Amino acid sequence: MTFVSKYLSTTARLALPLAACVAGAAASSSALAQEANALPTVEVTSPTRVPTPIGQIASSVTVITAADIERDQRRTVVDALQAVPGLNVVQNGGPGGVTAIFIRGTNSNHTKVLLDGIDVSDPSSPNGAADLGNMLTGDIEQIEVLRGPQSGLYGSDAIGGVISITTKAGKGPATVRARVEGGSFGTINSSGGVSGSQGPVSYNFNVEQLHTSGAQVTPLELLPPGQQRFPNPYDNKTFSTKVGVDVSENLALNFTGRYTEALLGFTGFGPFMPAFPFGEPADKQSTTASTQLFTRSEAVVTGFDGRLKNYFGANFTELRRNNFDPYGQDFTTFLPAPFSTNNGERNKYDWRSVATFLPGQTLVTGADYEIERFNSNTVQTKENGNRGAYVELQSQFADRFFVVSNIRVDDNDAFGDHTTYRIAPAFIVPGTETKLKATYGTGFKAPTLSQLYDTSFGLDNPNLKPEESRGYDVGFEQPIANDRVRFGTTYFNNDITNLINTAGTFPAQKYFNVQAAKTSGFETFAAITFNERFKIRFDHTYTDAVDTQTGLELTRRPRNKMSYTAIWTPIDDLTLSATAISFSSFLDVPRFGAVNVVTPGYTIVNLAANYKVAEGVTAFARIDNLLNEQYVNPDGFLRPGFGVFGGVRFASAPVFH
Repeated sequence: MTFVSKYLSTTARLALPLAACVAGAAASSSALAQEANALPTVEVTSPTRVPTPIGQIASSVTVITAADIERDQRRTVVDALQAVPGLNVVQNGGPGGVTAIFIRGTNSNHTKVLLDGIDVSDPSSPNGAADLGNMLTGDIEQIEVLRGPQSGLYGSDAIGGVISITTKAGKGPATVRARVEGGSFGTINSSGGVSGSQGPVSYNFNVEQLHTSGAQVTPLELLPPGQQRFPNPYDNKTFSTKVGVDVSENLALNFTGRYTEALLGFTGFGPFMPAFPFGEPADKQSTTASTQLFTRSEAVVTGFDGRLKNYFGANFTELRRNNFDPYGQDFTTFLPAPFSTNNGERNKYDWRSVATFLPGQTLVTGADYEIERFNSNTVQTKENGNRGAYVELQSQFADRFFVVSNIRVDDNDAFGDHTTYRIAPAFIVPGTETKLKATYGTGFKAPTLSQLYDTSFGLDNPNLKPEESRGYDVGFEQPIANDRVRFGTTYFNNDITNLINTAGTFPAQKYFNVQAAKTSGFETFAAITFNERFKIRFDHTYTDAVDTQTGLELTRRPRNKMSYTAIWTPIDDLTLSATAISFSSFLDVPRFGAVNVVTPGYTIVNLAANYKVAEGVTAFARIDNLLNEQYVNPDGFLRPGFGVFGGVRFASAPVFH
């Protein structure tokens, strides 16, 4: 059976119940067609860096709004991303565990993650992947998940795609808000803040804390007989602010700041023993104390009656990790070393210009310079710089044809010049309103500071070249019944070369550009708005990801991912939501072992309810993992089982007028 036929067969089998709903909804479309379009018009920024209606975008992008997060009560960005098509989100256990995100089968370090335009990846991380395990959602306005190569606009890391997170800005009279929540696993979640605007000044201040006494993460079968199993206690305190000042009609100043301190207890590797050559769970608990600081200062200069805007920005990122491992070793001396530190910093200065002098034509140009640094208890400070410049043209022709094209050149201190580009046309067919879309682009991932210069393990190679990719997708979306029903599918394909991995035999192992991979598949969806009170959506992703040199399947890339979402508002003051997410089995690297294993698939069901008790007061409750599915993702790390949570949200009437 061919790849395409296998996919179609699987999709048909999984979506049959939903297809019946679609047919029923289409059959009763005469009444629906008389109503206004119930699907909201959403603007996205990530595909073009210019706010654009999502209907005009060819790129595959999923939007998660603050209302979605609040309705489903997703307290971390990791949880908010779980149902997004094309993603496999992997977290080591419960809240605070190390997190990796695989988009369309690409590697976990092939996703660029931005918070208000700030790159949140850790320069001290060995593979440079962004870890979202400590990012809470209390101050988030919107999350955009943009899939496909995006280096033509964003530079390094954007091989699989971009996750762009925007925090809330203040507007209107000052409002005080608070939330308290408790539940399973010793969870206490609370947040508070004040936001608003007065004259030329807008502001939003937010404080949030998430505490858990710890879910059991280590499977019992991995423990030696009689050994105690430790929970993973976690505490996260996050402070954030966003302030804007309109100095004049032509000048605005903005500042974003976010500081997080977190403490996680976990079970590491025990001492080396011949009976367990690949390690076993330690009988003493390890801890990681981490801090994260993200800031952005920005000046916006507007001219020519708003037709030209220039943005001048400066970002600063600082991530610090202090680790305690009771069985830690210094691998250069093989002496005990229970304490270790990793510190990463990034300074970035950028300029972006948006010009709209011609009807239907938006020209975006920009340049940036960034320098990364890292040090640890075993490595003195290392750094690397990168300069980039890009140009993009966004065109609209006759309200039916849209094209976005961009090109970017990077000049890196380590490997020199690199050029990437992207083109993304979309066409809406008259009469049927079918949206036809396609994209083609290139991407790259620069070698990390650790891969270039970290001599502590002897793997460093200062001559590494960037990983490279070429990718495309093509698809359609079809609205029916005045857009009460919408369905579509997208085929994607990525070829990745120069992948960095170790080669040679110990002790002469080094990092080299030695691997290549191919990922391809389909993303299919169907969404139905039966009426203003009841909506459902189905997503299915099929991913085929292989090492093209060995033909072997890549780890942690399930072939099938399905998600079902239903939203019901039976009365004005009550909203109910249900989400089911299902993964097929996948190949994985065992937590303690060397030979790859097949990790079983699983299905989780989450329920949430929000009830407006009075003006400004909402009671809420949710059940996570309703079926108490016992599953691991990644292998060797149990994810939380059945959990019940509840609390109250408060929002004051405006305190100042």
